[in-house]
Amino acid sequence: MQPNTKETMNLLKELVLIPSPSGHTSEIITYIKNWFTERNISSRLTNKGGLIVTFQGENPQQHRVLTAHVDTLGAMVKEIKPDGRLSMTMIGGFHWNAVEGEYCTVETSDGNRYRGTILLHQSSVHTYKEAGSADRSEKNMEVRLDEVVHSREDTEALGISVGDFISFDARPEITPSGFFKSRHIDDKASVAMLMKAAEQMASEGVTLPYTTHLIIANNEEIGFGGNSNIPFETVEYIAVDMGALGDGQSSDEFTVSICAKDSSGPYHYGLRNHLVKLAKENNIKYKIDIYNYYGSDASAAVRAGADIKHGLIGAGVDASHANERTHENSLFHTESLILKYLQSPLSED
Repeated sequence: MQPNTKETMNLLKELVLIPSPSGHTSEIITYIKNWFTERNISSRLTNKGGLIVTFQGENPQQHRVLTAHVDTLGAMVKEIKPDGRLSMTMIGGFHWNAVEGEYCTVETSDGNRYRGTILLHQSSVHTYKEAGSADRSEKNMEVRLDEVVHSREDTEALGISVGDFISFDARPEITPSGFFKSRHIDDKASVAMLMKAAEQMASEGVTLPYTTHLIIANNEEIGFGGNSNIPFETVEYIAVDMGALGDGQSSDEFTVSICAKDSSGPYHYGLRNHLVKLAKENNIKYKIDIYNYYGSDASAAVRAGADIKHGLIGAGVDASHANERTHENSLFHTESLILKYLQSPLSED
């Protein structure tokens, strides 16, 4: 099996355009379930609203799990201000400056959607001397609705209320040089890769060595996405997420990142070595890295008590939890490692 990165990027573009902040992911989960159904791939919903696809393997006594999360950063209406604008509480871990000036959508409990812009209250340099220095905090950030509202009552008349979800525009773009830039590459790039891997296995009639479950999780950004629905027989669990770039990191936008350690501690050494061996044997370009401010669904599964070998791989993503970017080469090498891993024997301890 070989990846078709162009198809993966086109699918990724579709995924990032579907709003799915943690806690409100039913629309995209429905999209993915229908996508699988159209390709005669069976899937089932979990009570938490995630999705599981299972491929029966030659060995049904030992299982594997690969997971990627479809939930994203977002916000929720915390208060309707006297002038009709909205104060927010964030969903997931980011800084307000990362979304300042971003267009957004507010969805009411009855399904109506209203457009707006996330702004600093003191945005106008002609009015506020502190426009440049004011703290980008929950206190100062707000949503300016693109509706004729002058008061709290005007906004409430639209059906907007405390607890409504706010989604950030993705603005995806595929450049001639092979970059994919958008919000929410974390972790919809990995979701797209697992979807394409499933499609390829189904269309080619591939039988895997072990029964394998693909979990599309929907609560990772708030810490508990893929920590349940793990079959007792599971031996290995791989979170397909991302490699975070920056000073002191070895990850880049052109290789697959293999995580040795994050804020939860080291990942399973034998499984990490197995992934590195597969990369070397198959000319897959990779980087080993450590992420100090990171946690994955694999580490969440271990904390939940799963007796598994856990690993973490992903495409290298620049400016994570902000205006993200990766390259087709990183997607190619990540998807290649996924496909080789699926067909490989279990790792040694």
